[in-house]
This record gives sequence, C-alpha cells and structure tokens, in this order.
Amino acid sequence: MPLLDVVGLTKVFGGLQAVDNCSFQVEPGVITGLIGPNGAGKTTAFNMISGVLRPDAGTVRFDGKDITGLMPHKVARRGVGRTFQITRELGDLTVLENMVVPTARGGLGSLMGARMFRHEQERAMGLLDFVGITHLATEKAKNLSFGQRKLLEFASVLMGEPKLVLLDEPAGGVNPALLERMMERIKSLNDDGLSFLIVEHNMDVVMTLCKSIVVMAHGEVMLQGPPEIVQEDNRVLDAYLGKV
Repeated sequence: MPLLDVVGLTKVFGGLQAVDNCSFQVEPGVITGLIGPNGAGKTTAFNMISGVLRPDAGTVRFDGKDITGLMPHKVARRGVGRTFQITRELGDLTVLENMVVPTARGGLGSLMGARMFRHEQERAMGLLDFVGITHLATEKAKNLSFGQRKLLEFASVLMGEPKLVLLDEPAGGVNPALLERMMERIKSLNDDGLSFLIVEHNMDVVMTLCKSIVVMAHGEVMLQGPPEIVQEDNRVLDAYLGKV
C-alpha cells in the first residue's frame, strides 16, 4: 500500500486549471521527486496535499486514511511535514524557540525560558546538531542567512516526527556547502525509513536523491517512474530536463 496516494486532484483558480486530474503515489521509505517547469502545478499540488488549499476534486490518502481537505495542522498531526520555497520562520524568536513552535502546547508564551518543556528543548537541540546549526540556537531567526533558515525549517519540520516530509525546492538559493549538508541529512533520514516528496528544479539533486520521479506538465501528471526511465523519455527530455 502506498504511503501517499493522490487520486484525481483538481484545482481551478478563476478560469485557470492549475491542477487537472493529478494522480501519483509515494511508496513507504522512498524519496520521490516532483518535477516540471514553472506553472506545471507542483506547488499547488503540494498545497492541496498539505491542507493549505482545498481541492475542487480528487482525494488524498495518507497511510491508508483520507486526509482530503483537512486543515494543515491536522495534516501535520497525521504525519505529513512540509517546508516552503520561501521559509516561514518567526524572525523575532530565537532558532531554538522556532524549533519548539510546531509542538508548543501553550501558545507562544510557553516557549519562553524555563517554561519550555525540557524534553522538547533536548530534542530540538539534537535536531539542530543533526543539521549543523547548534551554534545558532540562541540567535534570532531573522539574523540567519537564507541557507541557514532552510536548515532551520527542515529541522523544525522533523520536530513533529513525520512519516512523510514534503520539501519545496530545498536547493533553491542554498550555497553548495549547505546543499551538500542538506542532501546528506535527507539520505540519512531516508536510510532510517523516512519518506520524502521533493519539488525541485535542480536535476542533479533530483537524480541523485530520488528513486521515483513524478513529471507534471500543465497541471497534469505526464509520467511517474525511476530516474533512468524519466531520463530516457523523449517528452521529458524535450519539455523539462533541457529547460529547468
């Protein structure tokens, strides 16, 4: 049984068909790529899966249960974590406080000082160490570089202990050293069984990380298959790999 099963997702904005009868699957323990040019509908599909947008038609099943149209926090509680192309950290909070936001039970006030749960703080520090930014724990998030904010967002998603992580352009705007660190961490987590669905324009990243690739065009899924099949498909070569 697939971990994520997307069937017939459709979204219309005004007269624009952003996503049209989109169907694909993510298998347990697999890193799956979602590629296509700008305007293909990738981020809109992400938004419907994660609950940011409600689909006009279609279903999203995760871990055998229908999560179609659930609010984002309920989708996250089911085990789906998600990053964004533009990071959404709280700039006036410290890096450590941002880490605890996804699990805070008493609102933002519960994040301050001694009121922060010790086990959450320990887990947060462990994840910051995992992505290599422990030294920034007391720094305000707004002072981080773009690449450091990407690592913070990635680590904060892991606080919720997801079964599936949706990564929206993790390589975008990240310098080579930080990108290599991010890829190593994704591989390590995947080796431990965590599944990923990655929207990415960097084909080196996609072909290196992904076992399965979904190709979208004009809101529709063109094909899904392993990298070697995608690379040899003339439609993909003509429409995407030479242009992204």
